[in-house]
Amino acid sequence: MMLKQKARELLDSMQAPSKEDLKETLVNLDLALEDLVDFLEPANGRPYYRKLLYQNEEVEVLVMNWSQLECAPHDHGESQGWIQVMKGTSVNAVFEVDEKGWPSELFEEKHHQGKCFYAPKRGVHKMKAGGGRDLVTLHLYSPPISGMKVYDLEKCAACIVSDDCGAWWPEETRQKVKEIRLEKNRVK
Repeated sequence: MMLKQKARELLDSMQAPSKEDLKETLVNLDLALEDLVDFLEPANGRPYYRKLLYQNEEVEVLVMNWSQLECAPHDHGESQGWIQVMKGTSVNAVFEVDEKGWPSELFEEKHHQGKCFYAPKRGVHKMKAGGGRDLVTLHLYSPPISGMKVYDLEKCAACIVSDDCGAWWPEETRQKVKEIRLEKNRVK
């Protein structure tokens, strides 16, 4: 896969990038939807199809083509990053995790084409396409995502997933690195 030379130079020069460095780099990549269409494929029954565009020890860049399904609540492990909406509208729900590990939705926000939003380390969120329209997003994370935790609130469970699994409950046993039972706090 070939990225523009400018993109390679920007990404290869990053060393322990800050939140601000990541956003600046994502914007400076200056990728347009036309640069990404050859990497987009149907989601085939999943919330999104994801394609790794570039990865080194410090960062990774992914493009995601969303279906009308919502992804599961999840974090990005020890990674932080920025998400840029390349087409459509993203509906992003942000969660708070209590002391027992149970995530509760705090608020939902919409991000329209051209906007960027931040995904903090261990921050839990879920996304979907808004308005019944196509959604394409570009993601820049540092370090590359590993140890992502995906939640299934109906099963009262969470799972650390393998690096090749997306933000959905793993379909293959090998993708379940660690399964965790959750207990919801009882209101007194």
